[in-house]
Amino acid sequence: MAETTNYLKHQNTNPIQKALIGNFYKQLFKILKPLKPISILDVGCGEGFTLKKLNERKIGKKNAGIDYSKDAIELGKKIYPQLSLAQGDVYALNYPDNSFDVAICTEVLEHLDDPKKAVAEIKRVSAKYIVFSVPNEPFFIMANFLRGKYLKNFGNHPEHINHWTAGGFEKFLKKQGLTVVKSKHPFAWSIVLVRK
Repeated sequence: MAETTNYLKHQNTNPIQKALIGNFYKQLFKILKPLKPISILDVGCGEGFTLKKLNERKIGKKNAGIDYSKDAIELGKKIYPQLSLAQGDVYALNYPDNSFDVAICTEVLEHLDDPKKAVAEIKRVSAKYIVFSVPNEPFFIMANFLRGKYLKNFGNHPEHINHWTAGGFEKFLKKQGLTVVKSKHPFAWSIVLVRK
C-alpha cells in the first residue's frame, strides 16, 4: 500500500510545516465548533487525519469521510479503524440530498478538473453549511519556492491545476450560488465557511 502525499504531509517532522498545519487546524476548528454539527462529511478525507482531529475535539457525532484514492482509504482504515471511511467520487457522492449538517472539503478543489461540478455535488449532500479550503495564492507557491520545494515548477505543487487568491476563491464560491459566512486565512491557505 503506497503512502500518499497527504500522508507524508501529515507525518512530516519539520517544525515549520508542523506549525503551519497546526495553525490551519486551529482556524478550521474555530469555524466548525460554533456550528455544533451532529454529522460531518469530509470530502477528500485522505487517510482520515482531519476526521480523527474532529472526533478528538468532539466536533460532530456522526462523521464520515470519502476519498477517491483507494490507497488512502486502505491506509486510513488500517491506522484509524474507528473512523467511517469509504472510497468515493467527489462528482457523484453516494449520499442522499441534505445528508450532513456540514460538509468539509479541504485541500481538494485545487486538484480537480471540474471544481464547479464538485462544489455542486458537495452542496447537494450538505443540509446547510460547507467549509472549503484551498491554497491562498500566490503565498502558497512562494512558501514552497522559499523552502526549496517544487523548484522546477517555480514552487507550484505538480498536482495543483487550479489557483485562487483569497478574494478570487470567495468570488468563485458565490458564483456557485453559495453565501460566504466567514473566512480565515492562516498562512498559506484560505478557509471559507459558506451556506446554501
